[in-house]
Amino acid sequence: MDDRPAPPLSPEPVSGPRDGDLPAYLGNGLIGIRVREVPLFVGMVLVSGLAGAHPERGIEAAAAAPYPLSGDLAIDGVWMSEQPWAVGDLRQSYDFATAELHSAFTYQVGSRTLSVEVVTFASRNAPSIVAQEVRVTADGPCDLKFRAVVSIAGLTGRIARRRTDTPGEPEPAGDGSLLWETAEALGQCGLALVTKAPAAAGRQVLTWSDAGPLCTEYEIRLASGRPVRLRQLAALVPSVLHARPDEEAVRRVARASREGFDVLRRCNRAAWAEIWEGRIVLVGASSRHQALVDAAFYYLNASAHPASPASTSIFGLATWRDYHYYYGHVMWDVDAFCLPPLILMQPDAARAMLAFRSRGRPAAAANARLSDRQGLQYPWEAAPGTGQEAAPGAGDAAHHEDHVSLHVARAFSLFADATGDQRFLEEEAWPVLSGVADWFVSRVSRTGRGFELLRSMGPAEVPSPPDNDAFSLMAGADVLRRALRVAERLRKTAPDAWKAVLDDLYLPLRSDGVIAAHDDYDRREEKGATPSPLAGLFPYDYPASPSVSRKTLAFYLKLWPDYVGSPMLPALYCVWATMAGDRDLALKLFEEGFAAYDRPRFHQCLEYRLDHAEGPAAGPFFANLGGMLLGLCYGLTGLVVDDGEPDTWARRPITLPADWEAVRIDRLRVRGRSARLVARQGAERAELSFS
Repeated sequence: MDDRPAPPLSPEPVSGPRDGDLPAYLGNGLIGIRVREVPLFVGMVLVSGLAGAHPERGIEAAAAAPYPLSGDLAIDGVWMSEQPWAVGDLRQSYDFATAELHSAFTYQVGSRTLSVEVVTFASRNAPSIVAQEVRVTADGPCDLKFRAVVSIAGLTGRIARRRTDTPGEPEPAGDGSLLWETAEALGQCGLALVTKAPAAAGRQVLTWSDAGPLCTEYEIRLASGRPVRLRQLAALVPSVLHARPDEEAVRRVARASREGFDVLRRCNRAAWAEIWEGRIVLVGASSRHQALVDAAFYYLNASAHPASPASTSIFGLATWRDYHYYYGHVMWDVDAFCLPPLILMQPDAARAMLAFRSRGRPAAAANARLSDRQGLQYPWEAAPGTGQEAAPGAGDAAHHEDHVSLHVARAFSLFADATGDQRFLEEEAWPVLSGVADWFVSRVSRTGRGFELLRSMGPAEVPSPPDNDAFSLMAGADVLRRALRVAERLRKTAPDAWKAVLDDLYLPLRSDGVIAAHDDYDRREEKGATPSPLAGLFPYDYPASPSVSRKTLAFYLKLWPDYVGSPMLPALYCVWATMAGDRDLALKLFEEGFAAYDRPRFHQCLEYRLDHAEGPAAGPFFANLGGMLLGLCYGLTGLVVDDGEPDTWARRPITLPADWEAVRIDRLRVRGRSARLVARQGAERAELSFS
């Protein structure tokens, strides 16, 4: 096995228009931007915690902010925006190792052609900053004009304040600032811009009106073949992080300007080099599968940051105009699939995501009381600003898909166990674990068969919620076990009801020994192929007997052709096949259940496979890519993280997909130390070692 470090595999460069594919998505966990083929054309940007009223649904949703890196070019007074058909030779490449998007295009007016090269990135070290360098070369002498614009085109909201001066200062700290207010005044975002150009360029900050965008214009004479560089730095600060965010944005961008573009770029590259030390290496796998794992690793890490105030959505901080993107709401998929791998990769970022749930405890308590239950019932679709329920319309799923709270509680428990952070356990994890345990006990009903979960829907969303969804019951048992264990560690008195429910919790079992998805389950029913009981076996580690586990795996694995193409659970099929000992099937299901969701343009994993999609392609979808990473970190390695010593966490013999020799992660964070995890095909256990 080759242990030499290798760089991540970036997507293949692309050329020409997207033709319906999604634009590139860049992010740093606080800011996410969609960049078009011509990066100066207006894209879209989301800022964590920025909420507004959705223009169609009226609900609280993630709100797009003004686009900070747009611009325009003119040759001898003819603007690119006025004749975009003169743009050609579109090329883009995305370097995942450095998190930089490189774009190139030409712009021709008459006999004169500009060659334009653009580098765009979102800074990890200064997470409120996005940066762009535009390099322009002419094929002959001409007059170039360049406009750097913070654009408000296509947005709902208003400019509450616009400044191009810095009060009390003889010279402005930058080009200007905006205070953007979203629809129905649900949130505000401050933006500030600084631009740089060669000293020979003429410069003017266009005043326009108090309701207009920010715009700085440069004019310079170009010589043939001699490039000029123009740079844009912009800060975006949501009001959830600062009460006067436009003023803070000015301070942040001024600091970035003093450091300079080159320093920001170098520091960003260094930050990503450190993140990539935790790259997941598939020894023996095809380069295509390794590239898809690298893409998933990149997009997840690019959408999480310690500065994030509002966790992340199931599309990260990505959105686009042709789809709802679930309104940027925080949903159970993030807690169940994305947080477990992040806890080992970026624990500080994972903690910030959990902090959003901690701040949402009052909303979860109110939600429980409104449903006549105890404890904490987290919302099905948590709004990014308030953390309250924001499901659209009648909120049918919110009425019956109760399992979200169980994933939230488990994520808190995993973080406490993986980090060994006693203070977090006492102050953050215990209130959530105990609150969700109280809720679960109040949610089940005592019957002659034990404690049952009536009219509760699992991952298979059907019109009429069944009784005793197995996935929810198996997850509930895990949360009760964890809550009881933590109560013992902290010397708390656990309610007697927790153990009583755990000891007598009903689970539907078919006559053939297979765990039924719910009462009266029929594989021919609508969404009957949904493998939700398998998700109870992994990742929820339900302690079924070997016979029940074997029969349940065999039963639902046979149904995979009727389920793949849907979102979420198909990414876990590979792990389940290895648990059944079928290496060939595991490789096939890695392809069918994950790889087939890929779009080659920048490897954005889609929500639905295109052969199952009924609407626009949407991605990157974090339930799919997070589920796959969860499977690699915990499933194929047999890792069960608990409060015991880490050398006891590896608990299963290693079976990998066909041709894979090992899964190797050279740097994880475990109990405050750097660890290395290697799972070799055929080994009795994975190796977790500390450096």
